[in-house]
Amino acid sequence: MLVAPAFMTSCSKDDDMTDPGNGNGNGDGITIDLTDSKFDALDAVGGYAYSGSLIIFRTGTDSYKALSKTCTHQGCDVQYSHANGNVPCPCHGSVYTTSGVVTSGPAMANLKSYTVTKSGNTLTIK
Repeated sequence: MLVAPAFMTSCSKDDDMTDPGNGNGNGDGITIDLTDSKFDALDAVGGYAYSGSLIIFRTGTDSYKALSKTCTHQGCDVQYSHANGNVPCPCHGSVYTTSGVVTSGPAMANLKSYTVTKSGNTLTIK
């Protein structure tokens, strides 16, 4: 008898959020309401939050960035280090720039980067 291993993933409302798209101008993308308590960490420069498949972080007064949150090495969630100006993976030590470019492995591929615009208390990510 052949038995296939079962793989489990966590399920939450945020994990069901789709990729924001490629910003091709057809309205694809997601919006983040900065007044939502899930995004309180974005109130301060240096804060970051996860939304679905994204990590969103605040790099300056009105400057935000968004990347894929999944390390390209083995799938751990990356973090944002404002003090170091980079995006490290806590699992195996890969490091990315705030634009998603690998600067230190073992990861070999970059993180996907998205365009973020702010209007009032809303971020639009494409």
